[in-house]
Amino acid sequence: MPRALLVHPEFRSASFWNYRDTCQLMDASYPAAPLGLCTVAAMLPSDWELRLVDRNVEPLTDEALDWADYVLTGGMMPQQLDCLELIHRARQRGKTVIVGGPDPTSSPRIYSEANHLILGEAEVTMPPFLADLAAGTPKAVYESPEKANVAGSPTPRFDLLKFERYNHIGIQFCRGCPFNCEFCDIIELFGRVPRAKTPEQLLTELQTLYDLGYRGHVDLVDDNFIGNKKLVKQFLPHLKAWLERHDWPFEFTTEASINLADDAELMQLMRETGFFAVFVGIESPDEETLKAMQKKQNTRRSIAESVEKLYQHGFFVNAGFILGFDTEQGGVAKGVIGCIEDTAIPAAMVGLLYALPNTQLTRRLAKEGRLHENSDVQPDDTGDQCTAGINFDPKRPRLEILKDFLTVVETAYSPEKYFGRVARVGKQLDSRGRRYKPSLKRWAKELKGFFRMAAKMTANPRTRGPFWRTFGGGLVQNPRSIRYIGMMCGLYVHFGPFSEFVTRRIRKAIAENEAQRSAPTLPPPILRTAVTADPA
Repeated sequence: MPRALLVHPEFRSASFWNYRDTCQLMDASYPAAPLGLCTVAAMLPSDWELRLVDRNVEPLTDEALDWADYVLTGGMMPQQLDCLELIHRARQRGKTVIVGGPDPTSSPRIYSEANHLILGEAEVTMPPFLADLAAGTPKAVYESPEKANVAGSPTPRFDLLKFERYNHIGIQFCRGCPFNCEFCDIIELFGRVPRAKTPEQLLTELQTLYDLGYRGHVDLVDDNFIGNKKLVKQFLPHLKAWLERHDWPFEFTTEASINLADDAELMQLMRETGFFAVFVGIESPDEETLKAMQKKQNTRRSIAESVEKLYQHGFFVNAGFILGFDTEQGGVAKGVIGCIEDTAIPAAMVGLLYALPNTQLTRRLAKEGRLHENSDVQPDDTGDQCTAGINFDPKRPRLEILKDFLTVVETAYSPEKYFGRVARVGKQLDSRGRRYKPSLKRWAKELKGFFRMAAKMTANPRTRGPFWRTFGGGLVQNPRSIRYIGMMCGLYVHFGPFSEFVTRRIRKAIAENEAQRSAPTLPPPILRTAVTADPA
């Protein structure tokens, strides 16, 4: 019986996204479980013996490697360094290594040490590989421009997970996004025509989680959940009926483009099925910059009014902002800070523009001679693809961009500003009619997490006052939303220290850039600190 070890590489990232400290309040180790590998596991032959190791929550032992005949791995660019190390380690022990995922698909040359590269969508390229492997004639590379019919995608092997290790479990409804943002690699990897699973598939996945004993937070990991609104509207009534039959065991989050705010019917359907938060990509408040990046869905609207509509439908909002676009002017920091404050979004993931491999942006910068050499290579252990900094020659002086970025991070994540925004959201968030009710066990865990959070906030004189004023005000003014106010407060357990880490690194980079003004023949240092923003 063949034995396959599926290894999820570590996200070696100091990032706003990887809020480990917040997860630990609830005795979890990491935000999200490895959905991709669970899906790949479901594609493997039924007679294979499988084990899954997630390097974000546990070590990969020599014993585990020695057990395996095949090692399957891969992932995103922030996982690149760890993935390359484990490929080398497995090959040294004589294992057959099979690699796939977004980063190998975009930059296959980096992963040449693997025995087999399964590029593109696994539903398309994995079956021919497995057929050739069974016949004893596997090739080194399998790739195809074909997009998968996700209606044929199998139910992920959730049974390989240890649920208690994660803040939430993810499922996927659709792939692809109809928009054309220049910096986005999602449309390159998955196309601009959203392809959705059937309602029956999604309900089978939820039933599997339910039967395995999982309860609580489920994230719809789609890069744009509402890419095809018609399909979403067809699906949500089925989801609501299933939840009613099972006494509402789950609540949901997702990512969506901001035009969700234009569709009251869709927002109401999502509210009725237990969605409590959405991530939106705002990127910039400047209309000309949005047009230049081809993010037209964010133009011709008041961002603040759109976000307010989401609050009114019971969703608190996380959002991405990016600095470093060619069209930016000197007042960009003031504009971004103003937008963050006007929208009252607490979790504003602010980052520097990074040209991901295989995007329109990267191709344009390469054509213009502005893209740095090895721009697709993860440079160090400090963070994800954006924490490598701007990997191209910007039109605006790098020093100005760094100073603007420093101003935004320092301002937006000061305790007074952050908790002030939480307080404002807490007043607006309409949580009436929520059906999800945590179990007694879940309530006990959340209460334990609250006391841990409160102790941390109280111990720090900078957060003590803002935290208690915000949480106490929420209890009085909007008690129905107090769980979600608590969630937003809890994120600061990570955001506060990480923003201080970012500002230290930015100040160091600014000092290096200023020092090199007197040595113009030297190349400018490449910043290695920033934060990613999602393309949705």
